[in-house]
Parts: sequence; structure tokens; C-alpha cells
Amino acid sequence: METGSRISSRLGGATGMTASEDVPGNEVVATAMDNLRGRFDPQNGGFGPAPKFPSTEVIEFLLSEGETQMSVASLHAMADGGIHDQIGGGFARYAVDETWTVPHFEKMLYDNALLARAYLHGWQVSGEERFLNTARTTLDWMLRELRAPSGGFHSALDADDSEGEGRFYSWTPALVAQALPDPADAAAACQALGITLEGNYEDGLSVPVRAGDAPDLARLRSTLLKARSLRPRPSTDTKIIAGWNALAISALADAGAVLGDQTYLDAATTCAEHILSALRNERRQLLRCLRKDSGVPGVLEDNAYLLAALLDLYEATFEERWFAEALDLAADIWNRFGDATDGGFYSTATDAEQLAARRKDIEDHPIPSGQSAMALALLRLHALTGGGVYFDQAEGVMRLLSSVAERAPLACGRLMLAISLHAQGFNEVALIGPDPAPLLEQLRSKLRRNTVVAYAANGDDSLLPLIKDRTAQDGITTAYVCRDFACQMPVTTQADLAQQLGDSTPS
Repeated sequence: METGSRISSRLGGATGMTASEDVPGNEVVATAMDNLRGRFDPQNGGFGPAPKFPSTEVIEFLLSEGETQMSVASLHAMADGGIHDQIGGGFARYAVDETWTVPHFEKMLYDNALLARAYLHGWQVSGEERFLNTARTTLDWMLRELRAPSGGFHSALDADDSEGEGRFYSWTPALVAQALPDPADAAAACQALGITLEGNYEDGLSVPVRAGDAPDLARLRSTLLKARSLRPRPSTDTKIIAGWNALAISALADAGAVLGDQTYLDAATTCAEHILSALRNERRQLLRCLRKDSGVPGVLEDNAYLLAALLDLYEATFEERWFAEALDLAADIWNRFGDATDGGFYSTATDAEQLAARRKDIEDHPIPSGQSAMALALLRLHALTGGGVYFDQAEGVMRLLSSVAERAPLACGRLMLAISLHAQGFNEVALIGPDPAPLLEQLRSKLRRNTVVAYAANGDDSLLPLIKDRTAQDGITTAYVCRDFACQMPVTTQADLAQQLGDSTPS
């Protein structure tokens, strides 16, 4: 079986690929599942040998499919390992070993945004509170360590500090004892965090892992974090990259909606406002980066991630300005990146610097390809609008990359999610009325990647076709559950909505 990197290299980033006549469906999903089982590491979680990368998009695909053996085991293994900062939260870029113990210590915005959302979804599927705690601490780390005064997010914390790579994050029992003078506290922290005289890193240093538990571990971690903050810090890469910020918007918006956390929603809103105001040129086209090279046009992934983020922010807040921005952006992406002849999207725009050959990138490793991000976002936009053009564009991507998805699912996690959701079809839920909170509680009680939600107090005033011509029943907030805009009978209670959604019981 070929890996995504080999396929991308052999095909030159998918330039010149021939699209399949058929849209891939459940048979491709089944084959991909079999391939992933063959790559899964049952002892350590994750996929393949060292170095171990999170494969977040594959985990998201598995969670959406209701597969919990590989996905939950991988989430546990990463959360317990040294790739996860056990003291301060957040994740390093990858682990150099098979057991997730010793990371490459660079901490990237994109990894943490994607992983925070995966852990949120892992909690929704499994109910494991540790996953929810990991999602929260990861988002809180992003807000604390990477957020710029503008509301955007910086790109990364470097791996090195003035003492050497990983020294900021590593401990010895003696260093723990300095931070925790009570011998009982120091012993409990060392036992819970796997800090030993021998060490698990280099020079007798230990990267903290989850090796056990302690009655007051939260307090011990807080004290260790304060002590660690006095060390020489890794430097911050202060670039504000449009696409990576869009991933942060999606994670914060999703968490804010699911958890009812206004802090996350406010952060997502502020970041989106900043990106739309500071990273667009005079033609309202997205730029790649805010720093010295800020005039560089955004590539496909920047635009695709932002399109998805605007839809996420709309469904989290139901502010229609985000939906209007999404419509404008989707049109601009097709006009500048779309390939009307062979399907899919080029990685660079028609008005960008012209290369010898325009690529069509395909890999979701370590971040989603612009192609797969577009496919999923366009399916959602079609479900919200009924616009066939979005559906056709999404199918163009899936036809183009059908064979790649089947052969190398580890490199095509988000594409596999799009293929699966296309085969399932979407639930379209319109809420009309004064108070959507009880019905939203039911909708957000589970992971529903195949469901879009629109809301307005009065449907007549809405931009969204899904809302138009819908009315509240007797002045009570009403839900319309639809497929391809053909709706079931309107309902007003959680129990009736749960029944129409196929839930066993209301939340």
C-alpha cells in the first residue's frame, strides 16, 4: 500500500490525474477501514512506526464512523504521552518514538487546533471526561501562549530554548523537589508524571508522561507550571497565517457551541474579524500571512480552511454575516482555484505567480489538503443552500481523488470523511422561533458530522434558503428536519426532535 507522500511525489501533487467516472462511496470507505486496521498500532495507538504523527484527520474520520477501537486508543495514547505537555497543555508536533514519549518539542498552532477539536469529538462519541479536559486545556494553551493582541494567533513555539532542545519541558526529581519542597508532593508528582533518576530523554532528563495519578495532581501541576515559567522560554514564531488561524476559529467555534462557552465563541469571533480585516487585499482576496511577506496571496488551503471556519462560526453563533462571507468566499475560490475541465482545485490561484505546472495537492498529513477541505465545506454549503453547483464541485474533488483515497487513507482522512458523508447524505435542520436553546441542546449532544443547522427568529428575514418559508408553530421554536430540502413534520420538543434524528433518547 502506498503512503500519501509517495503518491504525491509520484504524481507531482496530483497534476495530470484523471478523474473517475463514478463518485466514490461506501465501498471505498470499507476498503479504507481495512487499510487503516492494517496500519494501526494496537500496543501504542496511532498508525505506523516511529516517528509518530497524530493523524488527526484519520481519527476524525473514524470517530464520525462510530469506530472507537482505533480512534479512542490513539486519543488515549497521545494524551498520556510526552507529545502532550502534561504540565502546561498543548501538543508537540510529533513523537520520535513509537510510544509517544519523547516529542519533537515544537508546538504548532495547526496541530493544537486540530487536536483540540478531535478530543472534543472524542468526548462526544465516548463520553470520556479526560478527552473533554484535554480539549479544554489545549484550547486554553492556545489562548494563553499563541494569541496575539490583535486576536489572531501566532504560528508556533520553537523546539529550542537557550538551554537546548526540550530543556524547557524536561525535569529531574531534583528539579521537581525544588518546585515542590514538601517531599510527599514531590514524590507524588514524580510518580504520576513518570519523572525518574534514569530519565526518558537525554542527560537524565524526563519528559513528563501520564504514569499514574495523584490525589491533588491539578495543584501539583499548577505549581510545576509556575516554576517552569521562570525558565528560559522557547521563542515564538509570530507569523499570523490565514489558514492556520482558520483552523483555530473552527476549533474554538465548535467547542464554544458544544460546551456553551462564550469565551471560546468570543475568541473565534475576534479571530475571524481580524483575519477578514487584516489579511485581505483591496479586492477582498485572502492573503497568506501577516508579517513581512504579508502581500503573498493565500493558497487553496488558506481559503478552504477559512470557508469551513466561516460555516463553523455561523453554526455556532447563527450570525448571518458569517454565512454571507462564506458565500462570497466560495465563489472567489472557484473562480480563482477551480478546474472546470478535470475537477478539483489547484493549490495556487490563477492570479498568483505562475509556476511551470499548477499542482493539486492531495495529502491530509499533517494538515488537511485544500482539496479535501473544499470537498467537505462544499457539501455542507450545499446542505445549507440546496445549491447544486456546490455539490457538483465537491463531487469533482471526490472523483479526482477516488483512487488515492482507497489506496492511502492514512493520507486522506478528511477526504474519507467527505466521501462517507456524501454517501450518507446530510440532515438539514432549520430552527425557527424565539428560543432555540432546548432544541440546540439535543442537536449538540452528539457528534453529528452529517448534520447542518440553521436558525433564525423569523425565517422571512434570513439569507439562508434552508430557513426561508419556515414558520414557528404557535410561536414556539420549531425544528424542521430535512433531507435534500424535503422535510419531516415540524416538531417543537426535544423528544420529537430526538426521534426524527434517530437518537434513542433525548439529551
